[in-house]
Amino acid sequence: MSKPSSSDYWRGSLYGLATVCIWVSWIVAARLGLRTSLTPWDITAIRCGVSGLILLPYLLKVGVPLRQLRGSGLAAIAVGGGAPMVLVAYGGLQFAPAAHAASLFTALIPLLVAILAAIVLGETFTLARQVGLALIVTGALLIVGGAGGTIGSRQNIGHAMFIGAATLWACYTVAMRRARLDGLHAAAIAAVGSLLVYVPVYTVMSGAGLFNAPWGDVALQVLVQGILTPIVSYWLYGRAVAMLGASNGSAFAALSPAMTALVSIPLLGEWPAAGDWIATILISGGVYVASGGLVAVRPAGS
Repeated sequence: MSKPSSSDYWRGSLYGLATVCIWVSWIVAARLGLRTSLTPWDITAIRCGVSGLILLPYLLKVGVPLRQLRGSGLAAIAVGGGAPMVLVAYGGLQFAPAAHAASLFTALIPLLVAILAAIVLGETFTLARQVGLALIVTGALLIVGGAGGTIGSRQNIGHAMFIGAATLWACYTVAMRRARLDGLHAAAIAAVGSLLVYVPVYTVMSGAGLFNAPWGDVALQVLVQGILTPIVSYWLYGRAVAMLGASNGSAFAALSPAMTALVSIPLLGEWPAAGDWIATILISGGVYVASGGLVAVRPAGS
């Protein structure tokens, strides 16, 4: 892809920054929600129910490409991008801080996608990707190993769940690539599938707290988890990639761990330890390097 013009560069950068802000918001909002009467089951129902209803007309229009996906691909998208992945990610936030979620879920995904893509799709590792992924692994090991302080067993549970959720999302991503689906189409399949399977099961569960929770708490999750994260962020990310290219667009993910850590201080009262900051820098740098970084700007009109 040619270098983006200065106009596309700045517009694409704004789209990329907006995308990262939403990625940060879902983690922080979920962590806040779990401090209320809401449970991971409740927040998962909100995300799947709202996004599924919104995307249902779109999916009815474009359909489900069963021939492209096959059984394994459909399962990977439904599980890796639907309620199971979401439930595991939200569950991890019961045990570990938001900054760890950004580092071990959001930022670990490029590593896991690269590994699965090499196995399933035969993609190769460039030198930049190898260096970047090595930095990501080092940072992740610092967090899991408790370099920032004493890590209790409950945080280890959260770490395992974040890594598990990232693995599921990586399966979703590779299945989407193999079937050559665009992001919105794959998201619609996952969301509507969860709407049809998870939401009815949740509705009949005894003691589902969503129906008794304060409407203000529910409204926040509807906005962030049901609309901004699964729908708006996909559109914003697509615009960033269209203007900057895939590698440049994905480079903005490097901001997610640091931004989450900073936002968590005033909103959640969670202060990362010194080792966590080191891990965050390593992981953010790794994501940036592995993505190829931002290319130089082509002057407008050239």
